[in-house]
Amino acid sequence: MQQYPLHIDGTQRRPREDRWISSDNPYTGTPWAEVARGDDRDVDEAVRAAHRAFTEGPWSTMTATDRGRVLRDLGDRIAQDADRLARIEVQDNGKLLSEMRGQVDYLPQWFYYYGGLADKVEGTVPPLDKKGYFTFTRREPVGVVAIITPWNSPLMLLAWKLAPALAAGCTVVIKPSEFTSASTLELVRLLEEAGLPPGVVNVVTGFGNEVGGPLVEHPLVTKVSFTGADTTGRRINEQAARSLKHVSLELGGKSPNIVFGDADLDSAVNGVVSGIFAATGQTCIAGSRLLVQRSIHDSFVDKVVDLARTARMGDPLDPHTQVGPITTRPQFAKVLEYIDLAEQDGARAVLGGSAAERPECGNGWFVEPTIFTGVANDHRLAQEEVFGPVLAVIPFDDEHDAIRLANDVRFGLGAGVWTSDVARAFRMAEAIQSGTVWVNTYRAVSFMAPFGGVKDSGLGRENGIGALDEYLQTKSVWINTGAPSGNPFVMR
Repeated sequence: MQQYPLHIDGTQRRPREDRWISSDNPYTGTPWAEVARGDDRDVDEAVRAAHRAFTEGPWSTMTATDRGRVLRDLGDRIAQDADRLARIEVQDNGKLLSEMRGQVDYLPQWFYYYGGLADKVEGTVPPLDKKGYFTFTRREPVGVVAIITPWNSPLMLLAWKLAPALAAGCTVVIKPSEFTSASTLELVRLLEEAGLPPGVVNVVTGFGNEVGGPLVEHPLVTKVSFTGADTTGRRINEQAARSLKHVSLELGGKSPNIVFGDADLDSAVNGVVSGIFAATGQTCIAGSRLLVQRSIHDSFVDKVVDLARTARMGDPLDPHTQVGPITTRPQFAKVLEYIDLAEQDGARAVLGGSAAERPECGNGWFVEPTIFTGVANDHRLAQEEVFGPVLAVIPFDDEHDAIRLANDVRFGLGAGVWTSDVARAFRMAEAIQSGTVWVNTYRAVSFMAPFGGVKDSGLGRENGIGALDEYLQTKSVWINTGAPSGNPFVMR
């Protein structure tokens, strides 16, 4: 069985306590690798290495243009190693090879984009109301960044944070999910092959209480960037606030996919199925609430059921598979628990509603694509993130009703709107409380387009030019060019 040690200060090493975590293949339900189980002492060593690299090492004196060149080289190396990285992701998280390969093929673009932006960070010369002074601003890296990533798309969500952090000139310590750490450790090897100095990127694997907590609370960490569950994000925000750290949080969602009667219904059916059953529903932007206009409710639901019923389940490495397993055993149990809760609340499963027992699913953690009708928006199935292939269908009457239902959750990450009325599309995009609204499409992302949430879906934005700001701070510099000294006890 392959072992993945820690990566600290440019070297791979065993954890202090020489403890290891078994990483299970979700399709077979059996271990395939072991990752190091770090602790607070490993965290301290990694953070201190990152701090040295930030304050003393060659990264601190490297020009922004040279940093950008390293990032672009890393993008090339990822592109060359895409197939191997994608297959490691599949073994670790059970997602389809077709999706993971697509994500890894797209991954270099983040490093090309932010590599190009690295030397485009500029200060300003603000006008002043005072004579005899010259003032300018500098945009400087915040320092050591703690990056904490989830298990559903480890490399893609890491790139969203790592590329702008490095472009800004920060150094990082990464804590990947204990369930899916292997691909992150493989990526870091490519980083140093691309010329990244030791200590700039470090990885400490392990459990949240043993690694994540000490990392967030470490006094030399100045910024925390986290993607994951809202409950964990809230706790991280509270921990970070005690030492006034910068924080970015990309948390959960309960996104509405809203279908009006005037929509292109065939396209909408594809968008709804993609929104909830692609990636086995294990995505923060899953369109887990289908809001469908009452006038087309029954016929549209029938179309969604008919298409979802054809989904092929099985080995995620098989190119014909369309729905893979749930990534972790605890998540598998959680999804089945929500199915039970929905039935207890009186919802009706018109498709699925159980663990999958198809021969092609083997011993993996599979849940049948599940669709519930008769769901009220105050049901737990409509209010809480399931993170699995479970769709809650809720009818609405008109535009006003759709907006009311869409916003009547504590999350606000994404939303879909399906309509042929352009004016309505603009009205809905303005009225829906979410960080992203897709119109006549769903699940589209880009390194160039900001992404993030409102309400309980998080703080800050990833992707786009603005993501650099999450890793920069502004310094004002005042130079006296001839102003009289004046009264020393009065502010000038």
